[in-house]
Amino acid sequence: MSIAWRDAMSRALYGPGGFFVADTGPADHFRTSVHASPAFASALLRLLEQVDAALDHPSRLDVVDVGAGRGELLLSIAGAVGVSGGAVGLAVGVSGEPAHSGRSGLIPPWSGSPETLTPTAAVRRSPDEPSLGTARPSLAQRIRFTAVEYADRPENLPAEINWTAEIPEEITGLLIATEWLDNVPLDVAVHTEDGWRYVLVDPESGAESIGELVSPADLDWLTTWWPTTLLSAGVTSTGATSGSESGFGAARPAQGSSLTARSRPGCPETPSSDYQRAEIGRSRDEAWADALRQISRGLAVAVDYGHLREARPVDGTLTGYRGGRQVPPVPDGSSDVTAHVAMDSVASAGAAVARCAYSLVSQREALRALGADGGRPPLSLAGSDPAGYLRALAAASAVTELTDPTGLGGHWWLRQPVGIPFGPAVAR
Repeated sequence: MSIAWRDAMSRALYGPGGFFVADTGPADHFRTSVHASPAFASALLRLLEQVDAALDHPSRLDVVDVGAGRGELLLSIAGAVGVSGGAVGLAVGVSGEPAHSGRSGLIPPWSGSPETLTPTAAVRRSPDEPSLGTARPSLAQRIRFTAVEYADRPENLPAEINWTAEIPEEITGLLIATEWLDNVPLDVAVHTEDGWRYVLVDPESGAESIGELVSPADLDWLTTWWPTTLLSAGVTSTGATSGSESGFGAARPAQGSSLTARSRPGCPETPSSDYQRAEIGRSRDEAWADALRQISRGLAVAVDYGHLREARPVDGTLTGYRGGRQVPPVPDGSSDVTAHVAMDSVASAGAAVARCAYSLVSQREALRALGADGGRPPLSLAGSDPAGYLRALAAASAVTELTDPTGLGGHWWLRQPVGIPFGPAVAR
């Protein structure tokens, strides 16, 4: 029996025996920035240091990872901070050294970071800072890790990382959502002669059919955020040429394979080639707004592949991944089902809650601002330390993958501060 795509995705991904609940974890099926290079966690650690400073070094600093997979990102950050039980091996460069080595493409150390270990006596103190006798507790002592995921807690996860199915309340610190929003279930619609109608799907076969007219709330979202397109002329309602792109240019990379477009043989077709297709992002907006409501003070960061209003894909982006391959989006629980995120809509929903300026930039820009530039090590190092040069070169290559604009570097970073100043980098 055919049902709405939102219901089908919810059951397939998070229901009993669902893909993210019963499976071994996302890392076995697709490659994210977390798995690509330890420099990603190192960049987030630098961002965390900035948030900590903006919060004036609170006694408890929360780091909450929403859609945490099997805790890989928090394990890396915990190891870099020096928290007992953290997986230090995940937070170092390919050479086995901390991922902070200047122009090697990783992140240079900064004063006060766990890696610089600046002697307390050498630090210039302001009058209101604690004296030597009442030194501020270290970051490792103040940090609190929480992984938010529906799957059962991994057996080998250290006790220092809390595991929960719901976003905790009263967060003070950093909330991270790396490729979470693309898996928040949503409805799909097509624009027919009498307006937008829902697309229904058979969960077992993936076959689609056209359902009822969309609700007033969904119609309002579509009217605001998804311009209609004249497919026969290839022109949007705003006058921009839509072309023939299907929206897969920045899709989630599949390990060991190239991306395959949804319109190729073997993938479910849209109900009619004459109809424009849209993915209704209202559920993602609501999920992100709810996440921000749990933050008392701090910064929320969403990292995902997506699109903006002026460049919506004319036939949608819904697809699947399984075993390192892109597959048809059949919501039977055997594969990941995902769609790109309307990032500007999500940002607007978050701004309505946070009431602060936000920043929306590419991952390439965000990581470079945090020191991960993918630069090659100096050639002179090859003469003085050939082995070190090769290690640094390999590390730089790993960062290059993170910043490649045609791949992971094309992801969007949405940074939304809540109750804290966060400088001109987050001004719209």
